[in-house]
Amino acid sequence: MRDIRRSSRSPRRSRPVAAALLLAAAMIGTGVSASPAGAATAAADPASFWTAERMRQAAPLELPAVDRGRTKAPSLAKGPESTVAPTLPGTTSETGALAFPNGGGAWTGGGAVVSTAGRVFFSYQGRTASCSGNAVTSANKSTVITAGHCVKLEGAWHTNWVFVPGYHDGQAPYGRWSATKTLSTPQWTASEDINYDIGAAVVAPLDGKLLTDVVGGQGLAFNTGYNRAMYAFGFPAAAPYDGEKFVYCSGNTNRDFLLSNDHGMNCNMTGGSSGGPWFTQFDEATGTGLQSSVNSFKYNFLPNRMYGPYFGTDAQNLYQTAQSS
Repeated sequence: MRDIRRSSRSPRRSRPVAAALLLAAAMIGTGVSASPAGAATAAADPASFWTAERMRQAAPLELPAVDRGRTKAPSLAKGPESTVAPTLPGTTSETGALAFPNGGGAWTGGGAVVSTAGRVFFSYQGRTASCSGNAVTSANKSTVITAGHCVKLEGAWHTNWVFVPGYHDGQAPYGRWSATKTLSTPQWTASEDINYDIGAAVVAPLDGKLLTDVVGGQGLAFNTGYNRAMYAFGFPAAAPYDGEKFVYCSGNTNRDFLLSNDHGMNCNMTGGSSGGPWFTQFDEATGTGLQSSVNSFKYNFLPNRMYGPYFGTDAQNLYQTAQSS
């Protein structure tokens, strides 16, 4: 998750959406700090690199700034509404109803989401860092959706990238799935445009099995409009969270009226939750839904409101490219 504010230093690149990194910790995020367990170059085996200690020590990314001088977001490419159904490996446990709306709290239910969602770990500028992600239905049964800045930031692609579904307490109950390919929307890849902060990863088989055959895959929805009831999930790792709890928010969303075309939702999740899934048509009883966005950023003057990119045609194209890889 990223914090939007006026940058106090000159950006390295001049563009409507700047990617200059903020220094020091804002109320809603902390910078990556090098730890004795963390510093590393690209490892031959990313899954082995991510020990329990390294996962616990991984910090959320520093938060890029957005140019406050911009007054209007560019239009998004939109097409016909399209959905992809969830796929589940066998029986899914059910849970009782939880509060709606909810501004942030531990997900105490069960359902498919506790296995499809997980933490994302990677090396960033030689240091260990974390985000969140989610396994989705895909032709290759190996596709994870996350935020764009969770695969690439400041012009560099992250290394040692792994997805740990169902993460808790330094444990990887479904294994550590190493990315064979990470990718993003053309707009994020080219200029890190906040409106297209969407990433994907294709992960290698683990012990001869494919990802969604093991953990299941959530559905997806594209071009479904605004003002929807949605649920957001993630593993926030900046205070007051520590990355060890699976947290959710829920509520009726609306379109950002400031600097982006994103969905907005009241939510107190912090850095490290970036890339966690937002669902429409989410069923609390089964923990399944249609992924329609990801945790992306917050304005520093709205610390309890999260924003997530609109899943339009570019997001759909990214998904199609990933699932066919």
